[in-house]
Amino acid sequence: MTKTTSPVTGSGTERGPSLLYLLKRTELVVRARLEELLKPAGVTALQYTALTVLERHDGVSAAQLARDSFVTAQTMADMVRALESRGLVRRDIHPRNRREKVIRLAEAGRRLLADYAEPARELEERMVRDIGPADVERFREALKSAHRALT
Repeated sequence: MTKTTSPVTGSGTERGPSLLYLLKRTELVVRARLEELLKPAGVTALQYTALTVLERHDGVSAAQLARDSFVTAQTMADMVRALESRGLVRRDIHPRNRREKVIRLAEAGRRLLADYAEPARELEERMVRDIGPADVERFREALKSAHRALT
């Protein structure tokens, strides 16, 4: 029986924490730092994520926004209500289906994103500051590839 070498664990010896653990640990610390950063604005990291999704793809259904923001439909419904009450998003009638609504980024939401673009960029740079530019790009591509492999 031939034993293959795993890129995750090496040649039968333990390399330390699993990649799954390291990814989750990184996600949690990024979320915590983002929460700290956004506290003065009164928005959560999840709300900020939804706003950034709308910045790239404005005018989507709540269901699509939930999928792209990594939350459930119910969580997104609550989030949209909260963001709408603050004037950060608005609901408009769908241009092709008058019974459906789309979520749009309001001007106040655009201003909030503009205000936090630099601090968010600095957080991302802090995360990869010990990685060279070429390795950062390889890291980005590796994360995209891992995502594609699992979807």
